[in-house]
Formats: sequence, C-alpha cells, structure tokens
Amino acid sequence: MTRKRFIDSEHAISEVVDFSIILAMMLLAVAIIGVAGFPLVDHMQKSGHTENIRQSFIVLTANLNKVVFGNAPSQSIELKVKGGSVSVTGNSNINVTMQAWNSSTSSIEIQSFERQMRMIENVFEDRSICYESTAAWAQYPIGDPVMISEPRFVFYNNVLMIPVPMITGSSSVSGVGLVHVVCNGGEPSVYRYQNVSWINITITSKYYRGWERYLNDTLEMQIINVDSTNTTVYARRDYADSIDVYAVHSQMGITIE
Repeated sequence: MTRKRFIDSEHAISEVVDFSIILAMMLLAVAIIGVAGFPLVDHMQKSGHTENIRQSFIVLTANLNKVVFGNAPSQSIELKVKGGSVSVTGNSNINVTMQAWNSSTSSIEIQSFERQMRMIENVFEDRSICYESTAAWAQYPIGDPVMISEPRFVFYNNVLMIPVPMITGSSSVSGVGLVHVVCNGGEPSVYRYQNVSWINITITSKYYRGWERYLNDTLEMQIINVDSTNTTVYARRDYADSIDVYAVHSQMGITIE
C-alpha cells in the first residue's frame, strides 16, 4: 500500500476513533470511581466502625450493670476505636418525686429522690453512643436518639425499681486503637418508698428524646412536657393501686485508659 493510500485509508481512521472511544471510557470509569466509589467505601468503613462500637457498648452496658447491682466489685471493658474520643462526660440527672406513705410519721407525704447520672460517651464525627443510667443510647446524623440497650427499670407486681448509677471521673482518650474502660464500684444503696399513689420522673440528658420514648412506651407514663432548650423530659403516672418504689443508687468510678 502506498503512503498516500495508507493516509487515505478508512481503517486508519477507524483505529484512531476506536482508541479515542476506549480512552474516553477509561477516563469516565476512573472519574465515576473517584466521585462515587471512594466515598461509598469510606461510608461503608464508617458504618462498619459505628456497628462495632454499638456492639461494644452493648457489652460494656451489660458488664457495668453488674457493678450497679453489686454483682461485681469492678469491671474492665475493651473498646476498639478508629478515631473520635471516649470520655466520661455530661451533667445528666434524674429527679423522682412521688406521693408516698411515711411510716415514721404515719402520714402521706411528697418525697423525692434526685441524683446526678453522667455518662461514658464515644463521639465519632457526627455520631455518638453512650452508656447512661444502665442503658446505651445512640445519636446518628439524622433523627432522634435511639435506645440500643434499654434501662434496667423494672415494674412488676406493683413494685417499681429505678436503678441510678452515678458515674464519677474525668478521663478522656482520643485517637485510634484499643481503649480500656475500668469501673470500680461500691455497695449499692437502696431507698424504699411505700404506698406510692403517683410518681413524677424528670430526666435531663443529651439523649432526652430517647428517654421520652422509653418512659412513655415501656413504663406507660404520661409525658407532661418536653423541654428542648434544657434537654429535659417530664413524665408522670398515677396508680389506682398503690405501689412500692425502690431507688437503687450506685457510685461508679470510671477510668479510661
């Protein structure tokens, strides 16, 4: 084939066009992977980490509750974190007010039990998971807090038990790696209130919306007010038959290493 015939050949033009199309497809594929693929992989990694932390806090909650009820003097739990922080933090508290029988004065009185709670919290970017008052709660980027391990409040046979662990300490660890949460407790104190005809429970917490659903759905309490400004929920219940209330208070010294 002469040089002129080669230049004028349609086969040469076809090969150039094919190469251009293949190159364009390759560049498009790389662009799609860069725009969609890498963020998707990053999202999957974050979701996997969030699920691991969620499962870890379920285990942490079960172990710390052993200390709350005096079944173990101390516990050490290991968490694997990939960024963010694990801290003893917060100023959450609970106030229980009730109309009860005072056996020492043989009269009906308004009595109250109020304690600070605080929490152990993992914060990772826009997500957080915590242990607070025998329960584990989670806050995700969208929506209200959700309960991932319910509080150990019990209402059975006209007896209501309210466990209130008070977490002390100020430890905080951030970064990547293994974190140890060490808990040292003492003998729990039990406060008994007899012949209670009504009870008000007020909880101030970062996760107050989760507490609102729990008090309403599980304890069948009426939600009187929800104060979003002060992150507080107010609940009440009247009892046709008087009940006994047991408030179990435990102090837990927490160190995060």
